[in-house]
Amino acid sequence: MMRTRVLSVLGRRTKATLPELPYEYHALEPYISADIMELHHSKHHATYVNNLNVANEALQEASSKGDVTKCVQLANAIKFNGGGHVNHTIFWQNMSPNGGGEPEGPLAEAIQRDFGSFAAFQAKMSQATVAVQGSGWGWLGYNKEAGRLQVATCANQDPLEATTGLIPIIGIDVWEHAYYLQYKNVRPDYVNQFWNVANWEDAGSRFSAASA
Repeated sequence: MMRTRVLSVLGRRTKATLPELPYEYHALEPYISADIMELHHSKHHATYVNNLNVANEALQEASSKGDVTKCVQLANAIKFNGGGHVNHTIFWQNMSPNGGGEPEGPLAEAIQRDFGSFAAFQAKMSQATVAVQGSGWGWLGYNKEAGRLQVATCANQDPLEATTGLIPIIGIDVWEHAYYLQYKNVRPDYVNQFWNVANWEDAGSRFSAASA
């Protein structure tokens, strides 16, 4: 009976959809090119969405048959593609044509408290993000239990909250498809330019919700 209930919950999944960007593909230029944005959103993110839906359909079928082994086998595909969908959905909102500068209000105060200064935070997050081996993400996250902000990195498409417990505030995608067309292999240049489009209004809203 318990196994049936668990599989039923696993099988009830809504279909993922590709979110629209809140700006045009060219809006983040010159910091991130229109070519990168179009490819990144309409191809890469769309692929994560499509593959997630395929994996979820397979999971529904497996769960309806009580095939626990198949459900377990599908876990990696759901984690990877689901993480890619979750991460990118946040990432698009984390950037803005009107971004840059520094945060204000409670987020600015929390950064000052937890890192000493905005400059110190920015340097720490940039360094950690550039140092990600292979593909992954750099994040500013909120540790709800400790009541403080933390810089963290995740490999591949591992979603921050599901893998670390930190609530995502702002993230930087350092898969090569996020920057290679424009910055080639010079990841530090891309990370440095990201701060010019960082959407601190969105990050501040996420922080307020996370710390409420």
